[in-house]
Amino acid sequence: MFACCCAESDERTKAIEKELHKERKILRRQIKLLLLGSGESGKSTFVKQMQIIHGAGEFTADEVRAYRQQIYQNVISAMRVLLDARQKLNIKWENPEKAHNVNKILRFTGTDFMKGIDFTTFVEVTPIIRDFWEDASIRKTYEQRNLFQISDSCQFFFDNLGRIAMPDFHPTNRDILFCRKATRGISEHIFEINKIPFRFIDVGGQRSQRQKWFQCFADITSILFMVASNEYDQVILEDRRTNRIVESRAVFETIVNNRAFSSVSIILFMNKCDLLEEKVPKSDIRQYLDDFTGDHLSVRDVQFFLVDKFEASRKDRARPFFYHFTTAVNTDNIRRVFKDVRESILEKNLEALMMQ
Repeated sequence: MFACCCAESDERTKAIEKELHKERKILRRQIKLLLLGSGESGKSTFVKQMQIIHGAGEFTADEVRAYRQQIYQNVISAMRVLLDARQKLNIKWENPEKAHNVNKILRFTGTDFMKGIDFTTFVEVTPIIRDFWEDASIRKTYEQRNLFQISDSCQFFFDNLGRIAMPDFHPTNRDILFCRKATRGISEHIFEINKIPFRFIDVGGQRSQRQKWFQCFADITSILFMVASNEYDQVILEDRRTNRIVESRAVFETIVNNRAFSSVSIILFMNKCDLLEEKVPKSDIRQYLDDFTGDHLSVRDVQFFLVDKFEASRKDRARPFFYHFTTAVNTDNIRRVFKDVRESILEKNLEALMMQ
């Protein structure tokens, strides 16, 4: 009887050890990518693209429902910001009668957004929001959006209000890519690409979230550092004074010169190139970054000035420097860029992977 129990115990122990060995082997083969960057630089959008390109290709029914409600919130919240900014900028209404409906939007609070915006509530305010968006004063306010904090994606949703307000609205992949929700804490996503597991770690980029970055630094293969390249004329949410590019570069400098990452490849993503192309002809970069010496109307000059600004922060000049120009909401662009990134990462780690 005793011998029988011992034999069963030994078998269980062997089975557990075998499973642990298997898990350790998988972990050793795993490519661990840490997504870093300031708030709203596009990290979470990049992860969504990985799910589209290398995951299921679509989002679950529960995820779609959650994004639908989040889009309702994005729309109402953005119009609240525009109405508040119009007043502070003292921009006069094109049609003063519209002022009577302002409180119907301003009444929404953070508590309302925490509870969630349902379809009935959204449909009630949709005509009001559309009416505001068509007013010249709100458009003029939107043109000065670098002076206040508002999501880059709001115009996309305002332009699609009719579709979003339909009872059968189900967010498409593109809608979900434009949907904005601040990352709180740490989220991990694993995608198997050509039989190799890639583990993406997305960490909130706001100042209050950055102390959590250090929890993720063990066994990192590469760091993908995201920069919103269009934000050269904007300030950060936290203090409303610091230029966003200056803030992002300071964070990058800390990361790239950290001894803990001496053997980790750090790849710079100059993101939101589509928005940069729109902004350069309208906003003179020399007014915000006085060390710019190129053609302020040339998107290419602005792009490479920004790259050089980040590249110059590296102390180890012999270390390879990789960068890509990206548009995180463009699936084809991210598919192409990540293919190049993946190949360079695998080439660097090929020997270690072959030994597993």
